[in-house]
Amino acid sequence: MSELDNRRFVARDRNWQPKAYTPDYKTSIARSPRQALVSIPQSLSETTGPDFSHLKMGRHDNDLLLNFDHGGLPIGERIIMFGRVVDQYGKPVPHTLVEMWQANAGGRYRHKNDRYLAPLDPNFGGVGRTLTDADGRYHFRTVKPGPYPWRNGPNDWRPSHIHVSISGPSIATRLITQMYFEGDPLIPKCPIVRAIANPDAVQSLIGRLDMGMGNPMDCLAYRFDIVLRGQRQTHFENQ
Repeated sequence: MSELDNRRFVARDRNWQPKAYTPDYKTSIARSPRQALVSIPQSLSETTGPDFSHLKMGRHDNDLLLNFDHGGLPIGERIIMFGRVVDQYGKPVPHTLVEMWQANAGGRYRHKNDRYLAPLDPNFGGVGRTLTDADGRYHFRTVKPGPYPWRNGPNDWRPSHIHVSISGPSIATRLITQMYFEGDPLIPKCPIVRAIANPDAVQSLIGRLDMGMGNPMDCLAYRFDIVLRGQRQTHFENQ
């Protein structure tokens, strides 16, 4: 590594990310490592690609109100989710793939293993994708997902949230995270959120209500900016 590369390298702040072993978050017990991690050199393909700039998107890929239309609109509070994807120096990450998936307004996923008693919405698929523009911006139109119970404790509930996958400039920078909603009282009660010791890191996972970006008489908007790599990298649940 050259002197310039050394000077521009920003090490990850290990106090920013949660510990792998967090007993109150029960699935972390089985999946946390038992031995010291081994660093594996990355290949050229992992650090230089893929290139998503030529990926063809469907007309409604980022509009979950329309991309699973079976004769009507989804039930629920209509919202816009938007933001920017930037690197560790604040520079935009253009033309990268942003994917999202979520429960419906009742708190149920369209997945064969989801047995929550809330009904499925026949007009809501719960998945979307888009590419960031030249300035790293992205946006989705969807409905606000509902909270739901999960088998972690006798009465544990997940706050309303949207899962997000960001590929970044290469597959080695792929980030999988979640956006919560400003003001949700379930956020500080969630065992997954409580696994994050740094309160500033928790705040980086919360989408902020932005009245100026909403559609009057239609949708509220929540801003969720995402940082790839470095000390202030957006929290990644599995690290």
